[in-house]
Amino acid sequence: MKVFLTGGSGFIGSRVLERLLARGARVAALWRPGRGEPPPGTQVIRGDLFVPSDWASSLMEFGPDTVIHLAWKGVLGAARNDPDQTLNVHATAELVKLSHRAGAKTWIGLGSQAEYGPCNRRVDEQQATNPTTLYGASKLAAGWLARGVSARLGLRCAWVRLFSAYGPGDDPSWLIPSLILALAEGRRPALTRCEQLWDYIHVDDVAEAILAVAGAETAEGVFNLGSGRARPLREIVLRVRDLIDPSLPLGFGELPYRPDQVMHLEANIDRLQQATGWQPRVEWETGLKQTVEWFLERSRRG
Repeated sequence: MKVFLTGGSGFIGSRVLERLLARGARVAALWRPGRGEPPPGTQVIRGDLFVPSDWASSLMEFGPDTVIHLAWKGVLGAARNDPDQTLNVHATAELVKLSHRAGAKTWIGLGSQAEYGPCNRRVDEQQATNPTTLYGASKLAAGWLARGVSARLGLRCAWVRLFSAYGPGDDPSWLIPSLILALAEGRRPALTRCEQLWDYIHVDDVAEAILAVAGAETAEGVFNLGSGRARPLREIVLRVRDLIDPSLPLGFGELPYRPDQVMHLEANIDRLQQATGWQPRVEWETGLKQTVEWFLERSRRG
């Protein structure tokens, strides 16, 4: 396999990159300045996703058979409603066209459960989409364009809608890492009542699923990617606390729910499993312990 990868320095992309190299794939990664250095064996294409004139010729020279697009600008906080989210839509469509020109036959993009909006039940790919953020709307638009342009150009296209990933290396602003770090620092974390049911999937399972889609020649269209099982959020929070110190206080009910708060987030992953044979492998307890230990070590190092 000869793969052009975007987002290879990120939480998910770094796992995908490691696995591709371990399996003998030739990988060219689009790499922004200031993102450290990729692992040995990576062919680095320096540039910014939003300035294709800087890297398009290198893509043509590399000539991938597969493109995996994981990069996205603005995934956290206020950036999710920044009008610049639309830049991602344009960049995605341009990447599909450039991928075709470079000779690629398979194109895979990373979507989001945010494309559905609040559903409050187990969701399959037939669920109507009603995003409530510009992030979700832009992911939805990018997915539609990627699939539409790919169909016209003859590429196999898969759009993988990721639910909630967790694991070592996650951004500290997300719930599980922020909870671990607060407790490690002796702070009482302010929380909602945590009555939600939430589907978390380990980042290693996410990477394996993306590679399974890449390797399944008939896998195309939209796929949900989660663990397929929602757990009570309060139970998750309590387990994280107990792994650190069962005596530490938690501020349940100190924060209000958002007006558009999702109360039940759960992926139906039947379509993905049937198309690829992939199954989530990381046990919940194992993954959570691994994540807690990683962030505690990070906290100790300062």
